[in-house]
Amino acid sequence: MKTKVAVFFGGRSTEHEISVISANQAINAFNPDKYEIIPIYISKEGRWYTGRDLLTIANYRNIPALLAKCTEVYMRPVFGDLNIYKVKRSMFGSDVLTTIDLAVPVLHGTNMEDGKFEGLLETIGIPYAGCNTLASANGMDKITMKMILRADNIPVVDYVWLTDRQWLNNRDKFIAKIEKELGYPVIVKPADLGSSIGIGAAHNADELIARLDNAAKFSQRLVVEHMVTNMREINCSVLGDADEFETSVLEEPIKADEILSYTDKYMAGGMHAAQKRIPAELAQDLTDECRRLAGETFRVLSCHGVSRVDLLIDADTNKVYVNEINTIPGSLSYYLWEAAGLSFEDLMDRLVKLALKRQRDVAKKTLTFNQNIFAMGGGVKGGVKGIKK
Repeated sequence: MKTKVAVFFGGRSTEHEISVISANQAINAFNPDKYEIIPIYISKEGRWYTGRDLLTIANYRNIPALLAKCTEVYMRPVFGDLNIYKVKRSMFGSDVLTTIDLAVPVLHGTNMEDGKFEGLLETIGIPYAGCNTLASANGMDKITMKMILRADNIPVVDYVWLTDRQWLNNRDKFIAKIEKELGYPVIVKPADLGSSIGIGAAHNADELIARLDNAAKFSQRLVVEHMVTNMREINCSVLGDADEFETSVLEEPIKADEILSYTDKYMAGGMHAAQKRIPAELAQDLTDECRRLAGETFRVLSCHGVSRVDLLIDADTNKVYVNEINTIPGSLSYYLWEAAGLSFEDLMDRLVKLALKRQRDVAKKTLTFNQNIFAMGGGVKGGVKGIKK
């Protein structure tokens, strides 16, 4: 029998459209002789839909018309219930549309890639591909990620972080702090977004104010980083789990400005189509260091499945820094694995196998005790005594 794989995409995120593109590519890469794919599109309002019309990208030009052809669905937050239910059931028929074996989230950005969705899957007990809740949350938040990496001696550029409320109430204080600790130029980012949304360079105080005001529109947590002016950006994908993984060939994106923008990445057809050099033209020692740091980042953050680590090289010193990790990278970084000799179809196979292996490993752990302390009298006296009347 074919393995039933639900591919989740879309979502309440500024990276909604990028998720649709990535998922379409992933769905087409599955071997139809081995897998039955159930596409599940999450609208910008957070409603779930399924249907074959979701597999044609051109249909998303008119989303209301597209969804009118689809079936709205949901899952119940009951552990072990792997059914997909119809919101509108027939009077006499079952409300179960299908049952799934596995989930593959191809979701990007806040609310989708930051552990919230992974937590839902874990609550239900669905085997799924990719990072778990903790790794997803830490990988998504650039501040937390930098703290963890720096604590493990993985180099990151100097930074200052703050909340949107701190920026609103103490502008002068943080401008002075940034100028003292970092100097100009700097890069300003929302802490928990991707795809270069809300990111901008600042070369003076006026630009810093404008960039932080813009970033605060997207996130409650903001990060300001020292800008490496003579910089090369290098990307490396990592596949496996925190204990056993491999790294891909390296790519060097070609950007049109100081920062690789949303337009650079996606308006030409997605990250796989953006201008880049594969493999990156680096000396062997730099290549080895980039791959080592990518693997260490994946390991330290306890990642799983396929991720992409973005690195920076200071061309003046050849110092390598980890910039960020994408726990569900655009296009699943399949093009980096194809360059390493692993086809997109084989990549999806590997992700399925990794997901099922993790599920087996988790099932071996003790999560509950088959004892009831209340039936044995434990905790009853103290619990009653503590209740106010």
